[in-house]
Amino acid sequence: MSASGSMRPRLWAAATIIGLAVVALAAHGIWSRNASVVHLQQIADDASIQRVQSASPKPGPADYTLRLPGEVAAWNEAQIYGQVSGYVSAWLKDYGAPVQAGEVLATIDTPGLDAQYEASKAQLAAAQAQFKIADVTAKRYDELTPGIAISQQTIDNMNAAAAQTKAQMEAAQQNVDQFEAQIEFKKLRSPFAGIVTARRVNVGDFINAAGADATLRSVAQPPFSVGDVSKLRVFVSVPQEYGGELKPGLKAELRMPGDPGKVIPAQFLTNAGAVQRATRTIVTEFVVDNPKQEGLLPGAYVDVKLMMPGNPDILVIPAQALLFREAGLQVAVIEGGNRVRLQNVTLGRNLGLEVQIVAGLKATDTIVANPSVALLDGQQVKVVQAAEGYEPRESQPPVDQPVQAAPAPRGGATQAEPDAAAR
Repeated sequence: MSASGSMRPRLWAAATIIGLAVVALAAHGIWSRNASVVHLQQIADDASIQRVQSASPKPGPADYTLRLPGEVAAWNEAQIYGQVSGYVSAWLKDYGAPVQAGEVLATIDTPGLDAQYEASKAQLAAAQAQFKIADVTAKRYDELTPGIAISQQTIDNMNAAAAQTKAQMEAAQQNVDQFEAQIEFKKLRSPFAGIVTARRVNVGDFINAAGADATLRSVAQPPFSVGDVSKLRVFVSVPQEYGGELKPGLKAELRMPGDPGKVIPAQFLTNAGAVQRATRTIVTEFVVDNPKQEGLLPGAYVDVKLMMPGNPDILVIPAQALLFREAGLQVAVIEGGNRVRLQNVTLGRNLGLEVQIVAGLKATDTIVANPSVALLDGQQVKVVQAAEGYEPRESQPPVDQPVQAAPAPRGGATQAEPDAAAR
């Protein structure tokens, strides 16, 4: 056999091997491409499923707190006005000075009133003299026997003159008493024990019967203000939904903005018994004992923490789980592990981060804790765990939050993506 004939089978074998390799590579490429398409489709299908976090309704707290702003006022507060016109001759008590009931705060110089008082005393003396002579004359005529020399009419006239002068004397006495009362008002006095919370006059300022002209525009103001701070009143506007809890036994704690670590206890005193139309709140009054008069001052703003009794029989859910839809207030209930059903619910009280649900949910339901506005009824979802720090741990005590009128509608929230290991 020639050399060329022996090489031909080898070439055919090599060509066959190369062809099979090419076919294998093509098949592998097609299979790999199909596998990649399938894998990408799976990734796309998985990515199209909305990630959500789940939560379960839980019993409400046995008690909860409500934080509201409050305003402090003195137990008694009086504006001391002038009753007579004159000039301040001296003021005896300044801002913050302690005073006793009836203690003099300032004196007023009233020369015109003093002259009128002296004139009234002179008029009284003249009236007393006239009554004295008229009374003596009437008694003398009464001793005479009516007859030819004197008539009964004359005797009656003398008695009437005596009665008239007596009435004039009594009127003069009343005039003197009136001026004496006005003279007493030359001294401005404290009506009760307390402290001077305002002094608006200086020596030489003019005071009229309506107050003190102590401003550039001559607006009448009370020369002094006195407050009884042995006890303090705290006024709080409580939303009307909590009206049933405003009764004796309700406890409150006060904190001042400048010293939030200091807690001051307060006791319920009363409430207005009516809702203010402008704010839909009930004015509630608390009382604080303040024997040492330290820290808390009339007119101050305070943060009031009310301890309200709760109802464990009413379920609570995160406030962010609520959906505001045309059909009403709803939550997304997870069924079968991966489908949602939009359920109408009836909202109870707003507890800040949580809200009460009085109807529409069961304790065994699982709900979407962070639904987006685009979530649809029957939509498939995938439940994932919340990112670390996204929401408080169960073991951490809840932080007191001011109660709002209603939870704010939640927009399309960014869902937490699973990590690489989850994928």
